[in-house]
Amino acid sequence: MNLLYLTFVFPLVGFLLLSTIRSRLTENLAAVIGVGSMGLAALTALYVGIDFLSIEGQGAYRQVLWTWMQVGDFAPAFGLHLDGLSLTMLGVVTGVGFLIHLFASWYMRGEKGYERFFSYMNLFVASMLLLVLGDNLLLLYLGWEGVGLCSYLLIGFYYHDRANGAAAIKAFTVTRVGDVLMAIGLFIIYHQLGTLDIQEILVRAPEVWKTGDMAVTLATLMLLGGAVGKSAQLPLQTWLADAMAGPTPVSALIHAATMVTAGVYLIARTHVLFMMAPEVLQLVGAIGAVTLVLAGFSAMVQTDIKRILAYSTMSQIGYMFLALGAGAWSAAVFHLMTHAFFKALLFLSSGAVIIACHHEQNIFKMGGLWKKIPFVYACFLVGGGALAALPFLTVGFYSKDEILWDEFGTQHFELFWAGLVGAFFTSIYTFRLIFIVFHGKENTHAHALKGVSYWLPLGVLLVLSTAVGAMIHPPLDGVLPALNITPNEEAKHYVEMLSGTVALVGIGIAAFLFLGERKLATAVAQSPLGRLLSRLWMSGWGFDWVYDKLFVKPYLFLVRINRNDIIDQGIGLIPRFARWSHDGVSVTESGRLRWYAASMVLGAVMVLAALIYLSSNFKG
Repeated sequence: MNLLYLTFVFPLVGFLLLSTIRSRLTENLAAVIGVGSMGLAALTALYVGIDFLSIEGQGAYRQVLWTWMQVGDFAPAFGLHLDGLSLTMLGVVTGVGFLIHLFASWYMRGEKGYERFFSYMNLFVASMLLLVLGDNLLLLYLGWEGVGLCSYLLIGFYYHDRANGAAAIKAFTVTRVGDVLMAIGLFIIYHQLGTLDIQEILVRAPEVWKTGDMAVTLATLMLLGGAVGKSAQLPLQTWLADAMAGPTPVSALIHAATMVTAGVYLIARTHVLFMMAPEVLQLVGAIGAVTLVLAGFSAMVQTDIKRILAYSTMSQIGYMFLALGAGAWSAAVFHLMTHAFFKALLFLSSGAVIIACHHEQNIFKMGGLWKKIPFVYACFLVGGGALAALPFLTVGFYSKDEILWDEFGTQHFELFWAGLVGAFFTSIYTFRLIFIVFHGKENTHAHALKGVSYWLPLGVLLVLSTAVGAMIHPPLDGVLPALNITPNEEAKHYVEMLSGTVALVGIGIAAFLFLGERKLATAVAQSPLGRLLSRLWMSGWGFDWVYDKLFVKPYLFLVRINRNDIIDQGIGLIPRFARWSHDGVSVTESGRLRWYAASMVLGAVMVLAALIYLSSNFKG
């Protein structure tokens, strides 16, 4: 386990090499460095994980590399913490991240900036690993800001297009709002508890605060603000769909292995604080419930293959927040892991479809692709089945069913029904995508795909997205508290049957609407109400419009008013007065002896008059 630090050092070294000598690298050598560094990180994580799990009763392992800084009594360490939760995240980030890097070496071949792309990707993974392994909130925050920076660089990778740059700036700006809130939360925690060490916080918090105290409520609200920003939950979800401007492997990395899972990890890692703020914990569940339903509606009408998957990510992260809000910590992390498997599979498969269709992303310009790329079709069926929680066959069923059972067992019935509604719409929009893209009339001539770096990552993720993936269960015993639910096999069987039925009914409706000529779906979409709802859902419920009116337009108005910088002009009066004074005094330097003599006499008279006046007042 003493090799733990190498898990983030390898991709960091890869970033340094690629960023400093990339102009002298061939594509093959850049791929070797970029993918190889991730492979070494994954192998190291596997070795560390096996070593950690082989020690019976091992609670946690801490590796302190050095003291980061020291300001008085504040001396945070640059230290790593390994337990069941961070080990799960370590496996997801390095394992799925390696497969995405391998696929990217095929997908990005021939692109300008190939070396730059892999340098950003390596730095992205290194930052995420610091986030999940950091043993204090300051180091976690360093990784937090690192993934934000890398998301900006990668979303705007095709910077020659202004729209891509705008999407990158939007992602950076919106997530900054959450980051500022999170920083305020760290200030509150340190002020109240005197430490940012995560394990010390979890011990001191119950000693210093009582459940429901204002301080812990404010601290958790601020942490929640950071979480909703990174995990694209209401009200800071607007950046995620536009983030599809980046290359497809970037989308896979953001949605499956990094970034959007950071908020879920943060809440799970600081679960003791949230349990002491029950109102905030309820808010977590409510945010997840609303987000998963609203995102499901938006996904129903999207035409871009990647934007459909983006809204599905928003919805699935909502499921995780739903579980966190009910205290189902293990279920949330389990779904985080399974979601990484099938969402990476779906995004990489969509990348394969885009390549096969000559970079076309509109699903209505595709069709009939199952004959041309049958392997990708199989990947979509398995990944889509997992996303829709197809009963017993896919990994998504087991993790989603665990969440629904925990909601039902803890009597959070409003969250339970929201989860079922979300599952229903997930089935419809997922198989709408599959039926339109792979069935029906061929609208774009697709070509076959080849290459081991194309099919190997997809093959591994395909297997992990089946029921096989459910056999990998996060080792969270003793790390996160278990729910106290009375065993009831009959009720659990009822929940399983209900969730499975909902998924199958959704798939059936999708088949009825989108297989064949799709006359009913077209008629509904072209009706006045259909056009209105399509426009609303296509725009993500108009949140961008609302934010534009509330924040952007007032800001631009103030900028126009202050275009001449009133404050700067006010401060500028000081040097102007000095210049005017100088100009006035310099007039007296005329070079005329009579003027100088008269000035001297006048000055002497004024001095004498002042002295006489002062002496007379002094005597009086």
